[in-house]
Amino acid sequence: MGDEGLFGPRTVTWHLHADPAMWIAGVCSLYLQALHPRAVAAVVQNSRFQDDPLGRLMRTGNFVGTTVYGTTAEAEKAAERVRAVHRKLRGTDRQTGAEIRLDEPELLLWVHCAEVSSFAGVVRRAGFPLTAAQLDRYFDEQRRSAALVGLDPAAVPGSSREMAAYFARMRPQLRRTEDSDLIYRFLHRPFAPWWLLPVNLGYLPLGHLAYSVLPDWARRVHGRPAYSPPAIALGLRSFRAAMLAVPDELRFRYPGGHVQRAVDRLGREALPNPAALTGR
Repeated sequence: MGDEGLFGPRTVTWHLHADPAMWIAGVCSLYLQALHPRAVAAVVQNSRFQDDPLGRLMRTGNFVGTTVYGTTAEAEKAAERVRAVHRKLRGTDRQTGAEIRLDEPELLLWVHCAEVSSFAGVVRRAGFPLTAAQLDRYFDEQRRSAALVGLDPAAVPGSSREMAAYFARMRPQLRRTEDSDLIYRFLHRPFAPWWLLPVNLGYLPLGHLAYSVLPDWARRVHGRPAYSPPAIALGLRSFRAAMLAVPDELRFRYPGGHVQRAVDRLGREALPNPAALTGR
């Protein structure tokens, strides 16, 4: 078997990140990230996401895909590019006027925890079979991703209990702002041109589903209504079932083809499959 990269087929990460519910989980994580006033201000001030919504999402997705399914060298190269960008960018705290560095450990940790907690929580709710022990393993594995962006792995939550404690500490700092409202509107209607209105309307139910699967406390901070619990459960499981009906040979080629390239490199025994986690 070739270079398995930073994770490999024996990790929870390898199988969970290939699940189609990650599409919803990824958008959900953006809603959660937006509740940190300094983090969202830095994003809004430095990103062209409103002008290039697909490009922004694809770059983020490619980074996650490369770090999980790429070779060790590919993952480290992608991480160095991200660290170099973070080192250069600055923002301004809208409340105090102080400078914000995008490579501040506090902000990097917030983004990391918002991402991985959303990934695991949403995919699990959608039907991915994940035990409590496997969830702890996932958070521990994801310390490797945290290290890639410049964090000290020992300072990163590595279990469900540690992740819950982290969010409990952070909640007093989180609030709804003009920037978080901008992100909320963008994630419900990402395409500005009028002629893409049909695309926006078709996407809207998924965008609101991704918002609705936020933790209850996060939705209260956003202050926006969500789908009902039965509608959330139906939406998540229906989306996942429809995507799982797509043959692996096609599904694993999009977006970015990261999973398929890993399988081509390592062999079919590396195909992501939740059943492979049984007994581990």
